[in-house]
Amino acid sequence: MRVLKFGGSSVGKPDRILSVIGILIDYTEKKIPYTVVFSAFSGVTDSLIKMAHAAAKGDESYIGLWSIFHDRHLQAIEELIQDSTHKALIIQDFMEMSHTLKNLLQGTYLVMEASPRTMDYVLSFGERASCMIITQAMNQRGLPAEYIDARDIIKTDKNFGAARVDYALTYNLIKKKFRSSKKIKVVTGFIASAKGGLTTTLGRGGSDYTASLLGAGLKADCIEIWTDVDGVLTADPRMVDKAFTIPRLSYIEAMEMSHFGAKVIYPPTIKPAMDLGIPIAIKNTFNPGFPGSL
Repeated sequence: MRVLKFGGSSVGKPDRILSVIGILIDYTEKKIPYTVVFSAFSGVTDSLIKMAHAAAKGDESYIGLWSIFHDRHLQAIEELIQDSTHKALIIQDFMEMSHTLKNLLQGTYLVMEASPRTMDYVLSFGERASCMIITQAMNQRGLPAEYIDARDIIKTDKNFGAARVDYALTYNLIKKKFRSSKKIKVVTGFIASAKGGLTTTLGRGGSDYTASLLGAGLKADCIEIWTDVDGVLTADPRMVDKAFTIPRLSYIEAMEMSHFGAKVIYPPTIKPAMDLGIPIAIKNTFNPGFPGSL
């Protein structure tokens, strides 16, 4: 079993989502079992933050930002889902979710406050929407996929914004959920829930952490972080022309690089994998044949 995680840049547009599905079809044809984690569409998390902050200030511009969120996801559904029956179902589910977000923002506007607890709930709509849509797109293209809300399997404390994970409980819930069916599990990155059920988040970059937790809970062969660069580079390629990919590095070296600014991997991701000796591969969605970094 492998755990594959695709970030926002990998699922920013419908054509990029189709490229990702192509990678998944290739794994399926090679009979490589996997589960997959997706982030929100690129830019959506930042947009959700903006609309929540605007609502909390009594600024009605949040309505326009919500409309952009709403229309963008509907457009993705139109482009990715051709079957009329499946399209009608996913549109209905998304409309309910989107209007729940709108009502939440209206409440924030009325009370003029966005608490950390409210912010985590607002931010959860990005990953939930993207994974819901991509799951149906996978099903339509012959990949039997099942949507999994990570709030059902990843349990944390109530430190909203950067919640601490209860590893033992989380791993038990992951094992139980993955025994329930043989479909390809599509799991929402970044979000979790406290033991009482309140929505929490794992911090920005937390989708990597989600993948690592799944990998540890499933004792996966490898955790693959698919991003938009060719692995871990020696320097920022936007600043250093001769930066090159490091083919292999230790967990500790990767952790140190991430703490000192390498954004290719979220620091907490390392621990669950390191505890069980599970390799982490950093791969490029836009250059899938490149070996990347291990």
